[in-house]
Amino acid sequence: MTTLGTFILAIATLGACPAVTLAQAWPSKPIRMIVPFPPGGGVDFIGRIIGQRLAERVGQQVLVDNRAGANGIVGLEILKQSPPDGYTISAASAGPLAVNPSLYPKLPHDILRDFAPITNAASFPLLLVAPPSLKVKTVRELIELAKAQPDKINYASPGSGNSGHLAGELFNRMAGLKIVHVPYKGQAAAITEVVAGQVPIILFSSIPSALPFVHEGRLIALAVGNAERLASLPDIPTVAESGVPGYEAYSWVGIIAPARTPKEIIARLNREIVEILRVKQVAEGLTVQGAVPVGDSPEHFGAYMKAEIAKWGAVVRAANITAD
Repeated sequence: MTTLGTFILAIATLGACPAVTLAQAWPSKPIRMIVPFPPGGGVDFIGRIIGQRLAERVGQQVLVDNRAGANGIVGLEILKQSPPDGYTISAASAGPLAVNPSLYPKLPHDILRDFAPITNAASFPLLLVAPPSLKVKTVRELIELAKAQPDKINYASPGSGNSGHLAGELFNRMAGLKIVHVPYKGQAAAITEVVAGQVPIILFSSIPSALPFVHEGRLIALAVGNAERLASLPDIPTVAESGVPGYEAYSWVGIIAPARTPKEIIARLNREIVEILRVKQVAEGLTVQGAVPVGDSPEHFGAYMKAEIAKWGAVVRAANITAD
């Protein structure tokens, strides 16, 4: 090799060294896991179970940092402004990652540009339930009743822009219905109203919130919003097989990092978290919480987020949904 060729090779190798060294040394200090919601919810649960196991695997503390506010916007802004060095990551749900881009006309960050996908950790299928007083036991019977009584049947949700709200609007759109949205201040208030059964009302609920009432006979489980039946609830059909082909409604929680985080670190985080999700004890713990472990590649998760932004954006625009 000529002297010039050797010089060029040396410069190229030198330029690659910082990224390689950083990736090889990672992690050498605690990692912060931002959860853009208060403690106790589904996103917090996922963040903590992954954080605990990740700490054991990489030999550094993973500190969960709850930064709630503005439907997840506050926490994601903190993530966006953090150094892209693998020491700040976030567990975030479909709301801030897929719905907010359409819900807020001036969102301070661009989901696909400002964040690096690591993996989709878990999906949270929704359960469509109705009170016995509504006198429907299947989705087809609900559709028949709603078509016979347009604008007379309501559906509750924990708030505007919530996954339950969007699930109801998607159901309206795909089934050709006019079921009226009634927002409540939180999941507990919404499910209490549906259980009371004083008005014709249904609910697309998280499974853990609704299932105890189903077992008690105070609610009827009509269908799950998942594409396929759940292994934990094999006798409950999907909405898609019950009269609305192609219907899927769910929430999900993914793990992301600031944009420009080294690919080597993203790959390491992905590998560790996917293996965590495959641990039997973890998978069973998620199932109890009504979740389905996912664990995909950064590339697949990035494409999924893009598709989810388009899907729920269309629902938001069609129903003219605005933030509370």
